[in-house]
Amino acid sequence: MGERIRVVVAKPGLDGHDRGVKVVARALRDAGMEVVYTGLHQTPEQIVETALQEDADIVGLSVLSGAHMTLFKRVLELLEESSAQDIKVFGGGIIPEEDIATLTELGVAKIFTPGAKTSDIVSWVRENVTNAEPADA
Repeated sequence: MGERIRVVVAKPGLDGHDRGVKVVARALRDAGMEVVYTGLHQTPEQIVETALQEDADIVGLSVLSGAHMTLFKRVLELLEESSAQDIKVFGGGIIPEEDIATLTELGVAKIFTPGAKTSDIVSWVRENVTNAEPADA
């Protein structure tokens, strides 16, 4: 079997509601993935730094504060500046339907809206990280 999928899960911005992100992190961990939860109130810079340090395959952002456009965009910019565009970004939270297309255009791989099943999130992550390059031996 290949390397375990490495996921960094983060709560950017000032939003203090972390129940949903903890449920998702637990579901990914229970599915056999290696999950690092960065905790509340992370800046995009801290999130990208953690993703790079942890050699993450994918970053999941949970945003309920309404600042999703700014926060997702900044994380994607920082990944590009670090030549780490191969790290996919997905997210969830209270994100209006009309913003999802814009986020997709920016490079967000997937947005899960409230009520998404954890099994669907786990399946999506598995399907979208299978293209990851194997680690150098």
